[in-house]
Amino acid sequence: MEHNRIKIGITQGDINGVGYEVILKTFDNPAMLELCTPIIYGSPKVMTYHRKALGLETSFSIINSASEAMHGRINIVSCNDDEVKVELGKASHEAGKAAFDALEKAMLDYKEGLYDALVTAPIHKEMIQSEAFTFPGHTEYIEQSIGEGAKALMILASEQLRVALVTTHLPIAKVASALTTELISEKIQLFDASLKADYAINSPRIAVLALNPHAGDGGVIGDEESTVITPAIKAMREQGILCYGPFPADGFFGNGTYNRFDGVLAMYHDQGLIPFKTISMGEGVNFTAGLPLVRTSPDHGTALDIAGKGEASESSFRQAVYMAIDIYRHRQTDAEAHRNPLRKLYFEKRDDSDRLKLD
Repeated sequence: MEHNRIKIGITQGDINGVGYEVILKTFDNPAMLELCTPIIYGSPKVMTYHRKALGLETSFSIINSASEAMHGRINIVSCNDDEVKVELGKASHEAGKAAFDALEKAMLDYKEGLYDALVTAPIHKEMIQSEAFTFPGHTEYIEQSIGEGAKALMILASEQLRVALVTTHLPIAKVASALTTELISEKIQLFDASLKADYAINSPRIAVLALNPHAGDGGVIGDEESTVITPAIKAMREQGILCYGPFPADGFFGNGTYNRFDGVLAMYHDQGLIPFKTISMGEGVNFTAGLPLVRTSPDHGTALDIAGKGEASESSFRQAVYMAIDIYRHRQTDAEAHRNPLRKLYFEKRDDSDRLKLD
């Protein structure tokens, strides 16, 4: 497939939030349509409503299937009842259902090979809950839908920093008991593989954060560092992965140590995301690594408080589109490089008379 014809599936997210605003603003720039062919899963009527509310003139084409997507155009596949109601700034189960319908259709089309990578607009995690969606967020739902047994890894990435999480949407009270040497080892392996294949870093250096303040202070404030985290780091280093730590999180970010590493593995959500968003807010991207599907999203939520006001920045969403394209290309290049590896050549040393002489 030509680079400029990569098909990007885009789910509408919560229709009462800023999803359509950042989508429309991103693709209002014609240059974006030279980079990819966007296929939005949502509602043409809802998209028109948002376009009018924002005073935008962005045009789009309604298609019946992603297979009909036209290059050089914004394409939208209708996934919702035409009567779905938009109530800007309001959290509602109707909006949650509309978000799920779009996501479900996108998963079905991915299985049919109708697009190359997915960018998801923000959902309202409470309002989307139903008998069909019982997941903490996009990551877990996509893992179950198309993972084929593969494990997902949440990575927040920007030009300055890449942070991956051992545990994601988990209550703080359950974090310590959820951490095991096996789980941390698995996440280190996934992170290392992603940094190589998805970000084209040949020998990535990974920093692993401690769980407790001061890395436990030798067991005074906790022993997870010595009993769980350090054994995982040691085991992965023995496998050739360049991972280091555990580092106390406050000093690690406070003194800029993160600049020395290609990736940082945090033990829980806020430990990694608070410093990430402080450093990269507005430019950061949420990437779901470890799965066959390349999926990215902006690093912000539905922003119901500013929905429809024209105040939302599309910067993070645009970066999510860029990253989806880059990662898709990197994976193609990596797959090509490993498709027909050269057979290992070697010579067994016997004695001086048998040595291969090169002129």
